[in-house]
Amino acid sequence: MPKKLESEEGEKYHFAVGSDHAGFSLKERIKEYLCGEGRAVLDVGIHTLRSVGTGPVAEKVGRLVAKGKCEKGILVCGTGIGMAMGANKVFGIRAALCYNQFTASYAKRHNDANVICLGARVLGEELAIECVRTWLREEFLRDKYAQRLAYLDVIENHSCRNKLAKKGE
Repeated sequence: MPKKLESEEGEKYHFAVGSDHAGFSLKERIKEYLCGEGRAVLDVGIHTLRSVGTGPVAEKVGRLVAKGKCEKGILVCGTGIGMAMGANKVFGIRAALCYNQFTASYAKRHNDANVICLGARVLGEELAIECVRTWLREEFLRDKYAQRLAYLDVIENHSCRNKLAKKGE
């Protein structure tokens, strides 16, 4: 059973995790690893091997992280690509596709990724866990890369304004 950070009402967790059917087994293994490290984990699904698309799961994890109910998110599908694309549609999410320790390190150090996406059909279980471990260990190099994140925020805000303007036409 995952350990909670706050009361039921607060629903604050360290991690939101989710997968589609292709990533189910790896998600379960990652969840096991995180709980073994004393991390509070909220599993948003799927909870069976039934075939599902990545969109709803990626959106759910993205929204939990964006709203601050979870500190970080981990998404798993066959390649990690679909989850990354879906999560990055959520305002405030910086989801990175990680396929080795180098990409996991840079996802955090250079880009302050708040969600990582992994491919169960691409990574072995050990490498996937090592990616998670590396991402958690690294710190964002704020002094060097804060301007990069600020520019991403400008793009995100501009895109949202354009979307709202088009709806009003």
